[in-house]
Amino acid sequence: MFDDVIDFIQDLYPENKSIPLHEPRFSGNEKKYLNECIDSTFVSSVGKFVDGFEERIAHYTGAKYAITTNNGTSAFHTALLLANVMENDEVITQPLAFVATCNAISYCNASPIFVDVDKDTMGMSPISLEDFLKENAIIENQQCINKVTGKVIKACAPIHTFGHPCRIDYISNICKEWCIALVEDSAESLGSYYKKQHTGTFGDFGILSFNGNKVITSGGGGCILTNNEDLARKAKHITTTAKEPHKWEFVHDMIGYNYRMPNLNAALIVAQLEQLDGFLKNKRLLANSYKEFFQNSNIKFVTELEDSVSNYWLNAVILKDKAQRDLFLDATNSKGVMTRPIWTLMNKLTMFKDFQCGDLTNAKWLEQRIVNIPSSVTL
Repeated sequence: MFDDVIDFIQDLYPENKSIPLHEPRFSGNEKKYLNECIDSTFVSSVGKFVDGFEERIAHYTGAKYAITTNNGTSAFHTALLLANVMENDEVITQPLAFVATCNAISYCNASPIFVDVDKDTMGMSPISLEDFLKENAIIENQQCINKVTGKVIKACAPIHTFGHPCRIDYISNICKEWCIALVEDSAESLGSYYKKQHTGTFGDFGILSFNGNKVITSGGGGCILTNNEDLARKAKHITTTAKEPHKWEFVHDMIGYNYRMPNLNAALIVAQLEQLDGFLKNKRLLANSYKEFFQNSNIKFVTELEDSVSNYWLNAVILKDKAQRDLFLDATNSKGVMTRPIWTLMNKLTMFKDFQCGDLTNAKWLEQRIVNIPSSVTL
């Protein structure tokens, strides 16, 4: 039934007997920089590659400051702490997400609230966000109070799903109006822009992930983006166990976390960053090939909005319904072409099923139809 799709994808990756969803590519200075790092003996959280990468990624994204972490989840957890998210607070996010987002909210002993996404971006809908707040929240003493739970809605965490920017400027304006911190989960969207501004730089904080399946990878890694110098300094402090600088004394002035990226991982990501423009060019060529192939099909290929530039991290298609989706998943994976459905909605998971939700019509619709197809940069 889907033989034409399978043949097309196999032609894109003719050297692969089994085609992965997204594999890394190491074709630059990775081994050179890793050897240099090992020879220096600075393989932990101190070293020139850590500092160098923070400077380069800040420059690339347009953020004033970048603070590296050991993964995207720890970056998001730290950003929430910097946004003063505390026990019994609430964070508005979307149900169509990888579990790490809600896990990080839980690390703060806070609760997620789920609002709907837009069908065309798969990211948080500003209309759904605003409707929820108008119906359920009030402003008291410069805080957003949930009338249903009596708790403070401290932050909002939209996601740029699969690298496609959501309507982040509208969301930013709503957050300002309702006294809510904006923490962008841009883990998937390095190299993506909305109205010529890099994702992750619209809010109080943004985060990036450099997991093994991202556009560029440090094996495991992430970073926090911010334009606030004081908070950037605090981010670096609490991600290095909150140790006060001293030649020999061990003095820690607050609860801290061992979240910093090791220099060894930073050596890898510096080499990867040098190749990012080429990776993004290849991913756009791949996305354009998919777009052309599916344009006369009953399968819809997800494309960027007119005012967005997507990195097309994971290419996605929309099937007619869940039955067709499952047939597609079975047919492709049986032929060695790895495809994956979108995540189970967070509000369906045991840990998060009892939390407050707005209307989730679009998220439910997409959950039954979205499939990711091979997206590696190695064309």
